[in-house]
Amino acid sequence: MSETNASSLGVIGMGLMGIAVMKMTGASCGWDVDASRCVNASTANDVFEHCDVVFLCLPNSDIVRDVLRPASLKPGQIFIDTTTGDPGEMAALGAELKAQKVHYLDATVSGSSAQLLQRDVLVMVGGDVDVFEQCRTWFEHFAREVIHVGPCGSGAKMKLVTNLVLGLNRAALAEGIAFAQQLDLDLTQTLDVMRRSMAYSRIMDTKGEKMIMQDFTPQAKLSQHLKDVRLMLAASKLPLPLSETHRQLLEKAEALGYGEADNSAVIQAILKP
Repeated sequence: MSETNASSLGVIGMGLMGIAVMKMTGASCGWDVDASRCVNASTANDVFEHCDVVFLCLPNSDIVRDVLRPASLKPGQIFIDTTTGDPGEMAALGAELKAQKVHYLDATVSGSSAQLLQRDVLVMVGGDVDVFEQCRTWFEHFAREVIHVGPCGSGAKMKLVTNLVLGLNRAALAEGIAFAQQLDLDLTQTLDVMRRSMAYSRIMDTKGEKMIMQDFTPQAKLSQHLKDVRLMLAASKLPLPLSETHRQLLEKAEALGYGEADNSAVIQAILKP
């Protein structure tokens, strides 16, 4: 297999992330349940049949299993799973595929599809280190940095940790902007001051203006992050009180109709009674 031959690369799941991966890698075919998004493939098996390397860009681990269960997989084939899923499920899937002589990497992405298109994401990869090195060239098509973090499931674990902090940064920013609005401060100036202060986090650069302008065009959907928070709470043996509060905020925002909106819409759960 040639790791730089785009004709041997496919994508399953042509949502925001899958479309971005396809564009940046030049993959030859992609499949989605929405037929209008499919590229050179009528079924998932079309991708599995023609591609040596397949990116899985799907909403959760259950859907990954549903897609792979009826598939005709080939020994030596490589699956690169960008899904933020359950670490235990991803480790188990890796073991099952290994028994079929199929390779599996859980390669979670820190950053949005928009940032991936700018080659400004971090990829955290779990799985066999030799397979990881074989696929490094693919990752470098869209990542500013890629790190091998351990065996299968480790990529998902690291993503949950980084997403926990990222999500709380976003919620804190939302609460700060809502507080500033209540104090009748100029919100644009407030954001500028926060960026200059010790309160700064990169999330201000990507979500601050969206919150102020209430532009919730999705870069990453709120319901997807709610799924991640639920995974964090389920995976932890320790109480996560801030994440529990964050879950409640996200569930309120979802109930208000912002599930498919950008995750910056968490501010609506604070602004609306």
